[in-house]
Amino acid sequence: MSSTNGINTEPILRIRGLTRRYEEGERSRLVLDRVDLDVAEGEFFVLLGKSGSGKSTLLNLISGVDRPDAGQIYIGATEVTALDDRRLTLFRRDHIGIVFQFFNLIPTLTVLENITLPAELRGDSRRQAERQGRALLERVGLADRADDFPDRLSGGEQQRVAIARALAREPLLVLADEPTGNLDEDTGRSVLALLLELTRDAGKTLVMATHNPEIVPLADRVCRIHDGKLVVTLQHPDGRKIGTGEWAAVGV
Repeated sequence: MSSTNGINTEPILRIRGLTRRYEEGERSRLVLDRVDLDVAEGEFFVLLGKSGSGKSTLLNLISGVDRPDAGQIYIGATEVTALDDRRLTLFRRDHIGIVFQFFNLIPTLTVLENITLPAELRGDSRRQAERQGRALLERVGLADRADDFPDRLSGGEQQRVAIARALAREPLLVLADEPTGNLDEDTGRSVLALLLELTRDAGKTLVMATHNPEIVPLADRVCRIHDGKLVVTLQHPDGRKIGTGEWAAVGV
């Protein structure tokens, strides 16, 4: 596989003709309209748009939490839209890491148990899962909180645990849905920096949905979603990051 500026040019995520409608009373609302998208392995791809524009819907379809009305989604060599519910659940567990806005940690499990649960469900030994979990806690600066429960942690600390959990399964793809939206500005910046550092170091592909334009300069590529379409894509051919002024120039 060839690569440019450290990003593998072979797509890890391929979307073709993706369409999703929702019924709202007697009305049918078209949220995604025949969306096509390729995301390269190792890329940090940002999906920018206002609330309700379809960002979360697209991430839910990629993860298999929701099903499209039409179209195909491929992650690696697997067409996830062709999997039945059981195989889709297993594929998501083993190959997709998800970072949510509201952390979604299990309150009755310790920090370490939250991180190791996916690996143990996959069949890894507890010793192996705990070794990896403790290493990730070290990376996110929470090595001394392994035995605490989530309600003893701040919001920023809980999101750091969620990032560690998402990466613990060595996923093909990491999805982040407004990962800093429930944090104050300074904490959000530090959590975002940590998420980028860990995914870059691990060579993982990160797809992030956000309405925060401050994230744009950090991305390898950005699309804006509007009226069900990916209407703007920016990426410098020489691999430079996109500047906020350049993005503002196209009216986002």
